[in-house]
Amino acid sequence: MTFLHLSFYSAFLTSSLGLAFHRTHLISALLCLESMMLSMYLALSMWPIQTQTSSPTLMPVLMLAFSACEAGTGLAILVASTRTHGSDHLHNLNLLQC
Repeated sequence: MTFLHLSFYSAFLTSSLGLAFHRTHLISALLCLESMMLSMYLALSMWPIQTQTSSPTLMPVLMLAFSACEAGTGLAILVASTRTHGSDHLHNLNLLQC
């Protein structure tokens, strides 16, 4: 396992653990999701370089587009929940209430 693989795996694992253990605020959960997407984007961007293929793949661009859509949707949910509930604490967001 190269140092590059180890760094990608550790970045993804660290952000997954952050998402699992630090779920008090919605903004911290969104930041952990963004770091997971960033580590996957970097891994997909470096994959053609390591396999020494001549043409770059379209997958990193699609991953970046989906990551931007996910960030926009997450920030819209953050603004809406802050306006309706007064804070971004995840324990205030109950899915059973309308």
